Formats: sequence, C-alpha cells, structure tokens
Amino acid sequence: MTENETTQFKPSLKLMDATMLVAGSMIGSGIFIVSADITRNVGSSGWLLVVWLLTGFMTLTAALSYGELSAMFPKAGGQYIYLKEAYNPLISFLYGWSFFTVIQTATIAAVGVAFAKFTAYLVPALSEDLVAIDLGFFTISPAQLLAIGVIILLTYINNRGVNGGKIIQTSFTVAKLLSLFGLIAFGLFFLDKGIWKTNWENMWALGPLSSDGSIGSYTTFAAFGAIAAAMVGSIFSSDSWHNVTFIAGEIKNPARNIGLSLALGTIIVTVLYILTNVMYTGVLSLNEIAHADKDRVAVSAANHIFGTAGTIIIALMIMISTFGCNNGLIMAGARVYYSMAKDGLFFKKVGTLNKNAVPGFGLWIQCIFACLWCISGKYGDLLDMISFVVVMFYMLTIFGIFILRKKRPDANRPYKAFGYPVLPIIYILMGLAFCILLIIFKPKFTWPGLIITLMGIPVYYLIKGGIVRQELKTKDRVDVKG
Repeated sequence: MTENETTQFKPSLKLMDATMLVAGSMIGSGIFIVSADITRNVGSSGWLLVVWLLTGFMTLTAALSYGELSAMFPKAGGQYIYLKEAYNPLISFLYGWSFFTVIQTATIAAVGVAFAKFTAYLVPALSEDLVAIDLGFFTISPAQLLAIGVIILLTYINNRGVNGGKIIQTSFTVAKLLSLFGLIAFGLFFLDKGIWKTNWENMWALGPLSSDGSIGSYTTFAAFGAIAAAMVGSIFSSDSWHNVTFIAGEIKNPARNIGLSLALGTIIVTVLYILTNVMYTGVLSLNEIAHADKDRVAVSAANHIFGTAGTIIIALMIMISTFGCNNGLIMAGARVYYSMAKDGLFFKKVGTLNKNAVPGFGLWIQCIFACLWCISGKYGDLLDMISFVVVMFYMLTIFGIFILRKKRPDANRPYKAFGYPVLPIIYILMGLAFCILLIIFKPKFTWPGLIITLMGIPVYYLIKGGIVRQELKTKDRVDVKG
C-alpha cells in the first residue's frame, strides 16, 4: 500500500443519505417518458396503472427481500456478494461482468445523454441533432460531449471522497422529489374533468392503441405478452434501487439502515410514479400520452398545465433528476468492481482504495467505459435488451435467501425478509413469467442481453486459469528457494 492509499471504507452515510441514494438512483428520466410506450401496448388508463402497480409491487418485494441479505452481509459489493455466498463465484462473476459491461455503464451513459438532451431545450447549441466532431466513419453530437463531461465531473467529485457524492445525492434527490410532487399537485389541481372522464370510461380495455385513438384487441396469451413488453419501460424506470447495497461499507449501522433505506426509498418512488401517471390521465388524452412527441409525456403534460413555460420547467426537472441519478449510479457502481478485484476477478488495482477511502481506480475505469457507450450511441438498445437479465439476477438473488436459510440456518440475521416465504416466491413467479413472456413475444429484448451475460463464462475461466498458473509459479519459486 502506498501513502496515497488506505485499506478501509469510512462509514459516513446515515439513514437519510442511504434512502436518498435509493430514491435518487431510481428516478432518472424514465418516469417522464416511458408511459407513452406502456400506453401504446396496453391501450387504457386502468392497465397503464396496473403496469406501474405490478412494477412497484415487484420492486418493493425485492427490496424487502434484499433487506435480509444486506443485514447478513453488510459489505461493499452488495448483490455481487449475495450471489457468491448463495451460489458460487461463477454466478457472482457473471453478474459483475454484465453489470460492468452493460447494466451500470450503459445506464450511466443513457442517463448522461438524457441530461444533455433536455439541457438542449435551454441551450439549443447542445442538441443531439447537431454535429460537434465528424470523424468520417462516425459523428459525435454536442449532447454526447456534454454527457461525457458530466460523467467525468461526477466521477472526479466521487473520487475525492464519499462526502462530496453524499452532498450531491441528498440535495439533488430532495430537489427532484419536491419538484415531482409539485408537478403532480399542479396537474391534479388543473385536472381536465372531460379528459379524465373519457380516459376512465373504458379503463379495462386491453389492446394496442393506434394513432387514431382506437384500441385493438389481444388474444388472452398475447395480452400477457403485451403487459410484459410494457413493463420493460417501467422496470427500467424503477431499477437501480439496490445500488445502496453496493456501498454498504460506507453506511453507518448497515445491518439496520440498508434494509430500512431500501424499504423507504422504494415506497417513496413507487407512490410518486403511480401519482404521476394518475396526473397524466387527468391532463392528457390517452392518445396524447401514447403519441407524445419523442415519447416526452411529461413535456406534453407540463405544456397543458403551465403553457409554453412547461417545456422549460420539465427540462429543468429532468436535468436535476438525471444529474442526481447519475451521481448515485457512479458512486455505487465502483464498489462492485472493487469486490470483484478483491476476489482476483478484475484488475488488481481496482481492489484498492485511494487516500480518500474510495475505489478511485474503479471509478475511472467505469467512467471510461460509460463514456465509450455515450460515443457509441447504442446504450438505449442495450438497456432494452438488458431488462431481462436484470430481472433474472434479481430472481436468482431472492432465491438465494431460500438457499442460505438451508445452508446457514444458524447464521446471524438481524432482519428477516418480510413476508417470507410467500412474497419472495410471488416475486420469483412474477419475474419468471415476465422473462418467459419476453422470450416468446419480444425476443430482441432477451437474447442479446443473455448472450452478453453468457460471454462472461469463458472470460471467468480464462481469469481463473491465469490465477492458477500464477499460484503454481509462486509455489515453484518457493519450492526452489526451499
């Protein structure tokens, strides 16, 4: 260890900070956009809310289940550690591999570009439609450059210690929660009774919504597929709640505060999301929700509520939301790579802490990869594809509770999963149904993400082979000396 490194994380985050990390990492730009695609798939206001309620139930159930694991293993790395303890190093590596290659880094890129896109409402010169750099074989827009700049800035701040990231996370999350509640309150106050009545007259019709406002019909089986496809967007919007588990080593009284922050954060966001969609149905027709310009439902709603100033209001809200969201993603993600490096499954340097007691090298590796996704412009496609893999790992982790109850019946469990075994089983069954329906009806959302994950298997064995060879060389040198 050099004078610029330390060996231990500093517990600096209180319950409030942890809860704001949960809520702030969940709320990015999705709630302002994805209701358009959901409405196109399900066709009615009732089923729009059902999709969000199902997603909220799954998210809260998973969070309450993770509370048991976080209390048992209050260590940096969170879900990676849980999978290793319940299964084996290969399963946890596959999670870490997909997390680094796509799940976390592509999400950071997508949230960064969302920040830039809405900044362009205020500064048109930063538009994604303009060209800042033309290299012939591909171009880079001002929006992509701004996204990269924000990612680098937040990485630099978090590299200087957890306190800087904590201040940004808490202040920006409080700001976005208050602004969302404000938008909901104004929307419900200026609710259009005619639109509300029309939207809720045929609330349980289920079918694809066409551009003329008519609702088609599904067969019973296809209806389940449509709901699963619709949930891709709501699950993406509700994801990253588990980021707080990655940063367990820096939370005070983690055995208590991680589980509690997971519950509080997911409840707050779920209630906000449902109320936001209720508000949408009170100010916009279903056709306006489904076919909002570039799917920006919140912009359409704000324009109905505030007039032309609505666009600026939503742009500022999304800038605050995405900036705070990315801070949480960047802060927490590097702790997974740190734990992988400690197991010899990532670059050795990533498993060290800098003088500020944070995994600085891991933060910068993550930054580089996220910036490359920004330049590629393919992060959006990958995030659609990865929802399947995200839910798959959630199911594996929650099933791990059953495995650990059997393998380690006498282990210390300061908190036990709420509703065990019923709620965890319900989550696993719902997740399994979601994944199977996506495989059948939306294969483009499943196979690419699964292939990326499975590509980690040969990588794992190559790394393990290298470790074994290194150990043999070390043993031979010791034997020769002896």
